[in-house]
Amino acid sequence: MSVLSAHVLDEIRELPDKYPQHRSAVMPALDLAQEELGYLTPQAMSEVAEALQLDPGYVEGVATFYTLFHLQPIGRHRFYVCTNLSCTLRGANEIVDHLKGAIGVHEAGDVSKDGLFSYEEVECLGACEYAPVARLDRRYEVDLTDQKVDALISERRNPVPQPPHPALRADLPAKRGGKRVKKSG
Repeated sequence: MSVLSAHVLDEIRELPDKYPQHRSAVMPALDLAQEELGYLTPQAMSEVAEALQLDPGYVEGVATFYTLFHLQPIGRHRFYVCTNLSCTLRGANEIVDHLKGAIGVHEAGDVSKDGLFSYEEVECLGACEYAPVARLDRRYEVDLTDQKVDALISERRNPVPQPPHPALRADLPAKRGGKRVKKSG
């Protein structure tokens, strides 16, 4: 029984064609597996290796080397807070302290009781001019303050449903050539 869905395995098998060297597909493949499962299990890494026709030891080596890959469960929303010099000078340590209290954890790697949040301190996110900085849900959050952190947490705890894109709404007429036309039938 596979832990990865057939769809994800198909996506992984297509990756090597996008890279000059076959092995370069391992990081995006691990990212797809982690996105589906929330973290990388030994079986998931084996399935990635098999799908890419790579040595399982190589795949595990990549997964354990990079800090953005997780081998244990993490929060659904993970804060990666830069604590390098520029961010520290602009209050990153205070942001980390506030974040820990706001999500209810004691140290990096802990998961909030609701399973929504965890955090990790990282060395650099490459956005020093916007310090303090964090990455959350694949977006950079810049010029962080306690209030911004609270707002980010609140947005994820209480998401506001977004209306469907107008092109997907059934109650609107179809749009062709930049003009609205009535649906036939």
